[in-house]
Amino acid sequence: MSSEKPTVGCAGAGILGSAIARRLIESGFRVAVWNRDAAKLEPLVELGAQAVDTPAELARDRDVVITCVTDGNAVEAIVFGADGVSAGGAAGKLLIDMSTSDANQTRQMAARLAETCGMGWLDAPISGGAPAALEGRMAVMVGGAQTDFERARPVWHALAGRCTLMGPNGAGQTTKMVNQVLVSCTFAVLAEACALAERAGVDAALIPRALEGGRADSRLLQEFMPKMAASEFSVEGSIAIMMKDLAMIRTLADTLGVSLPVTAAVSERYGAMIDANRGDRDCSELVTLYRGSA
Repeated sequence: MSSEKPTVGCAGAGILGSAIARRLIESGFRVAVWNRDAAKLEPLVELGAQAVDTPAELARDRDVVITCVTDGNAVEAIVFGADGVSAGGAAGKLLIDMSTSDANQTRQMAARLAETCGMGWLDAPISGGAPAALEGRMAVMVGGAQTDFERARPVWHALAGRCTLMGPNGAGQTTKMVNQVLVSCTFAVLAEACALAERAGVDAALIPRALEGGRADSRLLQEFMPKMAASEFSVEGSIAIMMKDLAMIRTLADTLGVSLPVTAAVSERYGAMIDANRGDRDCSELVTLYRGSA
């Protein structure tokens, strides 16, 4: 793979996967796309992407394949299922998995892909969501070989504001679990703070401006407190997906013998949203629990 822009195939056209593909297209990459529901590819094709019929075709005709799907089982099906990436992969090609998956499963899949066809694997989950992907400012945490990480530099330059190699395969996914501890708990804290301000008669919409630059400031405060205050719950990341990540965090913590009492309590709040049939809603909608309307 040269230092020039590699050709890229993207598997997965959900909210985040579509944003990643669109950013690459707009950055001048030649992009092919595949998704189980081919209708979701139409907006990307209109932007210049080439739709293909199988993940194997993505790997056969492109230098890099990027997967961005729900979980590790979905990744495994795309890579090792019938007409999967492994069927079209070869030495010198690279798979970059930007899904959030179990670290141990990731290590096993990386080893299996290398043994099957010689293709490299980077686990590269992201933080920042679709808005950051569209603007090329994602935080990307990577696990894999240094040589593969360097070969992917053109991709990082297009997608990431910051990209850090955390260690071998699995290290990126483990770092994402740390990220999700912080993000899931912060959403709950913001919801509590918003409800408290409202009950006290303070305009919660002014809180981000009032706290900007102080120790309580954060990107999540600036982006999501206004959504909570306005009850504007457009979906950027769903409750169900966060609950999936919280289950993986619990498994990792149990395996390591680490107690996470705050995260466990927060997980119960997400569980309450699931029980209220709100799993498909945005995480900012947690505020409804604290307003007493869930």
